[in-house]
Amino acid sequence: MSDERPRRTDTTPLTRAESRQLATDGAGRDGAPSSLIVVSNRQPYRHEYEPPADSERHPSDGETPTTGERSITVDEPAGGLTAGLDPVVQATEGTWIAWGDGEADFEVTDDQNRVLVPPGDESYTLRRIDLSDAAVDAYYYGFSNRVLWPLCHEFPDLVEARPGDLEWYRRVNERFAEAVAESATDESVVWIQDYHFAFAPRLVSESTPPSTTVAQFWHIPWPTPTTFGGCPAAGRVLEGVLGNDLLAFHVDRYVDHFLESVDRFLPTATVDYKRQSVSYDGSVTRVVATAMGVDAQSYDEDARAVDPTDVRDLLADLDIAPGTVIGLGLDRLDYSKGIPERLAGIERFFERYPEWNGAFTFVQKATPSRTDIPTYERYGEIVTDEIERINDRFETTDWSPIVYTDDYLSADEIAGLYRRADVMLVTPLLDGMNLVAQEFVASSVDEDGVLVLSDRTGVYERLGSHALAVDPTDPDGIADQLAAAVTMAPHERRKRMQLLRARVFDGDLEAWMDEQFEWMCRIHSEPASGRDRHEHTPSA
Repeated sequence: MSDERPRRTDTTPLTRAESRQLATDGAGRDGAPSSLIVVSNRQPYRHEYEPPADSERHPSDGETPTTGERSITVDEPAGGLTAGLDPVVQATEGTWIAWGDGEADFEVTDDQNRVLVPPGDESYTLRRIDLSDAAVDAYYYGFSNRVLWPLCHEFPDLVEARPGDLEWYRRVNERFAEAVAESATDESVVWIQDYHFAFAPRLVSESTPPSTTVAQFWHIPWPTPTTFGGCPAAGRVLEGVLGNDLLAFHVDRYVDHFLESVDRFLPTATVDYKRQSVSYDGSVTRVVATAMGVDAQSYDEDARAVDPTDVRDLLADLDIAPGTVIGLGLDRLDYSKGIPERLAGIERFFERYPEWNGAFTFVQKATPSRTDIPTYERYGEIVTDEIERINDRFETTDWSPIVYTDDYLSADEIAGLYRRADVMLVTPLLDGMNLVAQEFVASSVDEDGVLVLSDRTGVYERLGSHALAVDPTDPDGIADQLAAAVTMAPHERRKRMQLLRARVFDGDLEAWMDEQFEWMCRIHSEPASGRDRHEHTPSA
C-alpha cells in the first residue's frame, strides 16, 4: 500500500474501518500516528518473580529468565483498556509509558528502563517509570486518590490534602513527560490516560515537537464547578489539562462541567460552549464526549464457554441452594460505588416483599481497593457490618439473604456469575461510565437477566431506557425495582436484554477507540502552527 494518502478536508465522520486503518498504518501527519505513545499509570505487562518449585534445581536451556534461583514470569493484560489498547500499540510499533510496579520489572529492562513487548512477539517498547515508595504514597495514594478522586466523584468532605502530595504529583507527572519527550517525534500522537496525569499534558506539549498531538481521556467524572473549586491548586490542574489538543470524557455532562469550571476559574481562558473548545494561552483544546465500551465479543464468548457444573460448584461453595433466584453486585470497595445504599435497598426489599425470603439471595463480590487509605479501610468495615446486620435479621438455618465475598474470582468464575445472575444491581452514587453493567449485558447470552442501573452512571445514557433505573440513594426505589426485576415476564426480560445487548455491541471497546482515533487523526492533520504550544508561559 502506498504511504501517500489524500488529505481529508471535509468534516464527514470517518467510518470505523477508516479510523482503524488510520490508527495502524503509520501514514504520517495526514493519517493517524506513525508513532503512538500511550501514557498510563497501569502497565500492560508486569514482570514478577516466581520461586522455583524445587530450590535445588537449576534452570534449563530456554527457561524463563532468572535472577539467582528466582524465575521471572510475565503477567499479560487480561481485559479492559490495557488489553484493548495492546494490539493497537503493537500495530503502530509505538511506545507505552507506565509505572513499573512489578517486583521484577527492572530486572528485564535496558539502561533506559525499556523492554520490548509482547514477550515472544516483540512489537513495541514498554518504558517503565521507577517510582519510590514515597512517590507512590504521595502521587498515587495521595493527590490522585485523596484529592482528585473524591472531588471528581462529588465527595468534597473526603478530600485529604496532605503536605507534600501535590509537589510529588507534579514531580511524577514531570518524569512521565520527560519520558514522552525522549520518545516523541514530529509525527507522534501522545495519548494520556486518566486523572493521574493532570499536569502532564502541558509538560508534554512544552517539551515535544510542535506537530506532536497531545490527547487525554479522563475516565472518571469531572465535578460541578462548585465542587471543583475546593481542589487545591484548581487553576494549576486546569492549566495542565489544557495542555491537551484533545480532551475527552465519557458523556456530555462531564464536558459541560469541565467547560464551566474553566469559565469560572481561568478568567483569561475563552470558552466556546457551542464548539466545545477552550482557547487559552495561545492554543485551543477541543473537549469531546466519547463513551467507552467493553470487549463485548470476548465477554459473550467467555459466557458461552461457561461449564454449568463449574457454576453450580461455585454457588455451592457460596452456600447458595440450587434454584435460588440470584441478584449480583460486582464492585471495588470504593465509597463511590454506593454499596451500603444498595444494601439498604435490599433490606427494604425483604421487608416489603417477604415472600422472597428464602427464595432470593444477593451475591456481593467486592474487591479491596486502596487499602492504604484509611477512608477505604473504614468503608470496607461499614459494608461487612451492614451485611452481618441484615443477615442476622433475616437469615434462617439454611438460607442467607446476602452472600459476601472478597475472594479472588477468576475470569471464568465471573463469566459464570454474570450468566447465572437473574438480576444485576449496578448502583454507584456517581461513576464516570461503569463497565460492569456492560460486561453483564455482553455476558447475558441467554437473554434472561435484568439490569437495575443507577441513573448517576455515565452508562445510563446508553442503557438507561431498557434497564430498570434507580436513584442509588433511594432504598424504596431500589426495593421496588428489584421486585419488578424478579417478577418480570420472560418475554419482557428477553426484549429488554436484546436491546441492551445491541447497544453494548454497537458501542464496544473497538468503537470507542475508533472514535478516539478519529478525533486524534483530525487534529493531527491540522497545520502545526494552529496547535503550537511552545510559546506558552510556564504555569505558575
